[in-house]
Amino acid sequence: MSAQSTPTIGDMMTASVPMVRTLNLEFTEATAERAVVVMPDQGEFHNHVGGPHAGAMFTLAESASGAIVMTAFGDQLSRAVPLAVRAEIGYKKLAMGPVTATAELGRPVADVVAELDAGERPEFPVHVAISREDGAVTGEMTIVWTLRPNG
Repeated sequence: MSAQSTPTIGDMMTASVPMVRTLNLEFTEATAERAVVVMPDQGEFHNHVGGPHAGAMFTLAESASGAIVMTAFGDQLSRAVPLAVRAEIGYKKLAMGPVTATAELGRPVADVVAELDAGERPEFPVHVAISREDGAVTGEMTIVWTLRPNG
């Protein structure tokens, strides 16, 4: 199979997560170290002050975290299911226009996999910054994920 025909994490998430399609999210980068997802400015998802609704920004950030989790731990899917455990978000500044979520894994992949190998159910944070086009950080989110062993 050629590289052009291999689906990206963004393609897979767009195909399997309806909210990703609903919000027209664009996955511009997805590695085990960092995922970047952009939500275009869309009037149907604005709040009362004309920026993206808080729920849309939450979904954007959670989607970026999911992209990094799938990239980092996709090779573990035969034995564990990644699940979001809890999330905390802080809205720092008014977001207007398109917004970008940048996610970073909070623990080394090898440490998480070692816990899974030891029969544990590892938890790990993903930190996400949400920013406007001018680079101002408008929100910060931490999502704690787990790899739940199958069976």
